[in-house]
Formats: sequence, C-alpha cells, structure tokens
Amino acid sequence: MKNLDKFLIQSDCILNDAFELLNENGRGICVVVEEMKIVGILTDGDIRRFLLKTNDLGSKVEDVMNKDYLALHVNSSEELVRRSFKNGMKIIPLHDDDFRVVDIADVQNSYKIPVLEPNLEGNELKYIVDCLETNWISSKGKYVKKFEEMFSSMHNGIYSLSVSSGTTALHLSLVALGIGDGDEVIIPNVTFAACANAVILSGAKPLLCEINPFSWCIDINEAEKLITEKTKAIMAVHLYGQVCDIESLLALCKKKNIFLIEDCAEAIGSSIKERRVGTFGDVATFSFFGNKTISTGEGGMILFQKKEIQKKARILRDHGMNTSKRYWHDEIGFNYRLTNMQAALGVAQLERFDSILEKKLEIAKLYKKNLKGERNILMLPNQYPNVVHSNWLFTIIIDNRFKRDLLIHELNNLGIETRPVFYCLNIMPPYINFETSESLLNSLEISTNGLSLPTSLSLTKEDILYVCNSLKNLLRLENVQN
Repeated sequence: MKNLDKFLIQSDCILNDAFELLNENGRGICVVVEEMKIVGILTDGDIRRFLLKTNDLGSKVEDVMNKDYLALHVNSSEELVRRSFKNGMKIIPLHDDDFRVVDIADVQNSYKIPVLEPNLEGNELKYIVDCLETNWISSKGKYVKKFEEMFSSMHNGIYSLSVSSGTTALHLSLVALGIGDGDEVIIPNVTFAACANAVILSGAKPLLCEINPFSWCIDINEAEKLITEKTKAIMAVHLYGQVCDIESLLALCKKKNIFLIEDCAEAIGSSIKERRVGTFGDVATFSFFGNKTISTGEGGMILFQKKEIQKKARILRDHGMNTSKRYWHDEIGFNYRLTNMQAALGVAQLERFDSILEKKLEIAKLYKKNLKGERNILMLPNQYPNVVHSNWLFTIIIDNRFKRDLLIHELNNLGIETRPVFYCLNIMPPYINFETSESLLNSLEISTNGLSLPTSLSLTKEDILYVCNSLKNLLRLENVQN
C-alpha cells in the first residue's frame, strides 16, 4: 500500500505524535508497531477517553493503545478481508509470517468495490502512445475517423459524428434538427439532468413525462397526452441499459410527425429483436464518460438517419465553419469536437466490445441469481421479450419500509460503493415549473427506492456474492427501516 507510514506509529511515541498522524491519514486509526511488528491499535476514541482521565498528551502510545485488535495475513483472500470489516472498522493491518506490517486493508480505498470504473485492458495505452509519438493529439488524426467508422459499422452503417461528451451530443442533435425557441421536447421525468439541460439550452421547453413502472423508461401513453402543436420531439432515454418501448415510440412519432431522439448514453449494446438501440431514432446520442460501458474519459457520439442532418451537425460542431472556405463562418457554431487521443481510447474499447458486453450480461445474471427471492427487494431489472438489456448499472427497487440512503451509507462502510437512482426532475429547482404528466407516482417510487449496485467489469464472482450477502444482511436489520 502506498503511504503505509501514514498508518504506523512506534509504541514509544507520545499521544501528540499520534494525533498528528491521525490528522494526516484522516481515518481516525493507526497501527502501533515495534520494529514493524504489530503490538496494538490506537484510535482517536482511545485517545479521547484517556485524556478525559489524565489530560496528558505527553503520555506514551503504548500506555493507551488497544491490544485487542484484528490483523490478517497479507495472503488472506479478499473475501476474508471484506468479511472482516465490521462494527465500523475502517482499516485492518496485513502482516507477513513474522507479524511485520506490510500493508493496510482500507475499507474505503484498497478494499472498496467501486460502483463503476473504466476497464482499459486492451490497446488503449498503445494507441495513446501512438498519438503522442506522431503529435496528433487534438481533433485531427486517424483515430477520430476510425472511431466514427467503427461505431457506424456496429450500428447498421448509420451516419456517425463524434463529439466531446454525451451532453454536447444531445444539445447538438437538438440544434441540428432545428429545435429551438417556442418548441417543446418530451423527456422522461427520471433521467440524468443533461437531458433537460440540453433542451433548455437549445431554447426549447422540456415537458416532463411519467415513466413506465416495468421498464422505468418514458411511458408512451403519458407521452402522447403531452403532445401539443408545439411539440417537436420525444427524447427516449434507455435508462441504465434498459430498452424503451422504442418501436411503439417510433410509430407514435411518425403518426404525430415529430422527431424521435434516442438517448443511449447508458445503453450501448442494448438491442431489441437483434436491432441495436440508436438505430431507431432520427438521431441517437451516446456518452463515453469514465463510468460508461465503454469510455474515452469524456466524449460522445451521435448517429443520424439522414446524411444532410449529419453534415449540418458536423458544421455546427466545428464552430459553424464553412467546409470549403477555411475560417469563413456561415453560422454560429460550437467547439464540440472529440480529440484524437480520446478517439484512440474509443477504438481500443470497440475492438473488444463483444467481450465487454458479455461481461456485463454475466454480472447481471449473477446478481439476479443471488438476489432472486429476497422479499425486501421489490424489483430486479425487468426485460421485454427479445431484448438484450446491457445493464450499464444493475439497479434494484428496495421495499419502501427501508431507508435507501441509510443502506447506501451502511454498504459504503462495508467497502461497497452504491448510488441512488436519479432524482425526479420535477422536484429540482431548475425544472420545477415545467409542465409534467398529471401523475408522477411511478417516478417518485422508483427514484426514492432505487439502488444501483456495483457493475464494473472488474467484479469477480466473489465480489458480487459479497455485495449480495451484505445487502441481504442489512435488509434484515431494524435500524435501516423507516
């Protein structure tokens, strides 16, 4: 472990030295050693209790330390280490055969299971080095074009355009479609705020639509009720990798002569009847943020059904500059370009996308196997017939008898990072005055009680079992109930 010295203190040091060390490591605990061999544990609580009796910061650490401590061999399994974190324990010293401290297991660091993290085990480094060695680091270079071509190829040859983020993809799509002042766009009430922000920044007005209780995606019947003569588009968000009722939404948009925008930020690889999401809408947007299924750090992509819209978007993306007359601007545009280095990461990720998706599906399968039948979990991710749910985040609905946010806190104490479902848009200050569906009970239920579990590609079977068992054990405790 790096900075091991931040956790070790010699037994003959004084309490004032211990206080300085505790402040430095920020964990409220240190390991007492003699010639690197463990002899005790000292916490800030131990020191406070001692000072209440003597008020002597010059006392020796060995006079205050706790000799009743837990330490494990450095070769202990990760499962054993994680199971050993209990009763608020934050660190566990790891020792060799001679009981010398060689590492520290930290529930919030070295032994924490992250909710999502990028997986960069392919040609990412090789391609980044190539960018550096050839000096092609900005938005010009072979990887940008290759990334777009590969992405288009995996989506039935639909026209693609790389951009700087999923949010700029949404905004650029709206502007390229001509959506602006006085227009309305229907979006789901439970989604990331970028959807609403992009609509507002385009000059249009978002209409917040109720979600379907089965899919947690936009409810088509409620969307149809919100359509007015000012409505120009429906934004269908494939939430957490779930597939919307996209075929019905497409039929509705054609019937009403409005655009269908697919937000696939969380759903690359999801499909229905072997047709991938992103191939149904007039435009479709993707995100490659660091926690997405594939990542370029930041970055995004747009798919277009029509070549002329893609050409318009490309000009707008590149400052509105005329393509044949350099530095001549025909209209106001943006700088929404992806760099060659980011695209290089994207190429490396797409090269092994099939294995990435396969791992995501395997993770979801293991979660379902281990959580099925748990009576305090009301819902696991549903799936329509003939649908591949890519499970960007494996998300469940907890019985409302439980304090979801307290569960998140308790799981974090066990070294498990989780996250709540997005807040309903209609309750947040920037969006509170926009028109909504008459009832938003589904939104409230799912937003309030939804919990996303770790879904990183690095998860092992043992990790998933630990997460499931920890969650089930917590759901049996009265202190996490309302």
